Amino acid sequence: MLVSGIKSRPVYPGLSPDPNARRNLIVCDRAGAEAVVELVALAGEDFVKRASVILVADDASSEEAAALQKKLDPVHVEVACSLDAAIAQLREILSGASMGLRLYAAGSEPLIGSVVQAGAENFIDPLSVRTEHRGSLMRRVQCVHCKGMTENVVTNPVKCAHCGLLLLVRDHYSRRLAAFQGVCINAEDPSDSPEPKVEFQ
Repeated sequence: MLVSGIKSRPVYPGLSPDPNARRNLIVCDRAGAEAVVELVALAGEDFVKRASVILVADDASSEEAAALQKKLDPVHVEVACSLDAAIAQLREILSGASMGLRLYAAGSEPLIGSVVQAGAENFIDPLSVRTEHRGSLMRRVQCVHCKGMTENVVTNPVKCAHCGLLLLVRDHYSRRLAAFQGVCINAEDPSDSPEPKVEFQ
């Protein structure tokens, strides 16, 4: 159903420490926390002294969040209750950041896209953000018809959460919007409604 080889499809090379950064700011979710643990083990003590983490623990219990914080120790960790809260916190930090900050993102594609987008708004080159995909393949999808965003998409096609159109989720990705593009799959015959299949779990 999808066209492969689309050049806008993001590539996530994996996290690696920047030994020259004055500050290392990492945003991750629960799955991405494992990548951060590996990064810290690889980087060593000097990296840890200059590093802080914003951990998205949206559906984690307080015990689970505390366990993740302990796992990331000795890095300073701030827990955000949602991705939106984490990105708001990130934007606030970036608005007052000085030169020498290195930005990292680990976890789901919506998280990575949102971090890269926030960085770009603050003059950080998207290609300089160090990224690693971990966990779910779920996507944020923009309906090209109503421009609304549908979050946490795992099926293809998917019903637009705003206008209700049945959308084919394409591999075309917009860095500016931090979203994949969805186009009406049955515009010529609305009665033709293909059964959604899980493709991005």
